[in-house]
Amino acid sequence: MTTNAALSRLLAGRGPLLLDFDGPVCSIFAGYPAASVADELRSLLREHGVTITEILLETPDPLDVLRWVGTRRQPEITRLVEDALCEAELHAVRSSAPTMYAKEVIVAARKSGKPIAVVSNNSAGAVMEYLTAKRLAPYITSVIGRAYADPALMKPNPEPILHAVFDLGAEPGECVLVGDSLADITGAQAAGVPIIGYANREEKVQTFKDAKADAVITSMGDIAVALICDDTD
Repeated sequence: MTTNAALSRLLAGRGPLLLDFDGPVCSIFAGYPAASVADELRSLLREHGVTITEILLETPDPLDVLRWVGTRRQPEITRLVEDALCEAELHAVRSSAPTMYAKEVIVAARKSGKPIAVVSNNSAGAVMEYLTAKRLAPYITSVIGRAYADPALMKPNPEPILHAVFDLGAEPGECVLVGDSLADITGAQAAGVPIIGYANREEKVQTFKDAKADAVITSMGDIAVALICDDTD
């Protein structure tokens, strides 16, 4: 099956569209690098007497820092890092870069009768800040962000995806998720939700195919075109 045919099948009708945030909608850390946020979180941990492991020293992803903290079973430290990350994300989203064609996807999906949910490992507050600033909030039915101070519930855990499905009053198989990570693909598959892998870097294309994404795209414009074509049929 060609990518165009796969997209047409996945996006046909009025089934809900679920969107990951960082990647398919915008690049949240475009103006405030994720590596800088990760460094700030590591500094915060040191200030509170937490020994940083070598593996943690190497990650540029602040979500990895939060995940690691969550494994230590120190709720007060997890909340400390969670609060700092939420604040950093609110700051970052103000200098984020919109993903090309993301707005067109959102508008076309609603015009075709699809409810839309954003399902993110970022905080819901940051997601709403962005959507409101870009005047996209009215198009979005539901925003499911990171569970507060409970990083085990982030994708690839299927819970936030299933939460979005429930919010939209749908069945998992009626929806489709667009995500740009293996966590999105794994989480969607565990939830029983079809998944479109957005390969925003060339090396992701084969990785997503190997992970058996239902379709792989390299531009959100592919989805916009498929939605517009479906709406005119």
